[in-house]
Amino acid sequence: MIALEITSLKNFMNQLLAGDSFDSFLLEEAVISTANTYTIDGHINNDFFPLEERNREHIPYEFQSWSDIKGLCFNLIKGKHTPLFFKFVLHLKPEETAKLLTRYDCSVKSEQVKALVLNIRFDGSKACLTTGTSYHTFIMSKEADVIWDKALVTFLTDKEIGFEEM
Repeated sequence: MIALEITSLKNFMNQLLAGDSFDSFLLEEAVISTANTYTIDGHINNDFFPLEERNREHIPYEFQSWSDIKGLCFNLIKGKHTPLFFKFVLHLKPEETAKLLTRYDCSVKSEQVKALVLNIRFDGSKACLTTGTSYHTFIMSKEADVIWDKALVTFLTDKEIGFEEM
């Protein structure tokens, strides 16, 4: 796990909420505090969909795709005033997790990893990112954690999003 403070907040927010840089993520949870506090549970409600759409082909993930919900989050945040607070809990999509672990020849198999997690917290003045790895069962290896940490640093660098390690 690493913790990073974003130093180029405007660029980061633009890429997070308006660009496609974070579209390889799913939203587990969002909490946005402006004039009101909004909480979004990213779990997909399968009962909402007609029975014929409930198969994995139509609803491939447990959580909502960030690309499908970021517009709503953007609309809740935008305005004349800076938000008091927000938190996003994102998961790298499972197929992206598998690609990442395979690319680095990781001994931990993607089936063992429940999620590579990116926590984003904004306290009204600064944004901090922390990484995490969730497993289906306990494993001793921290190899996937290290790979995820390095991959996020590379990702932010490639997207020209400034940060400092905390």
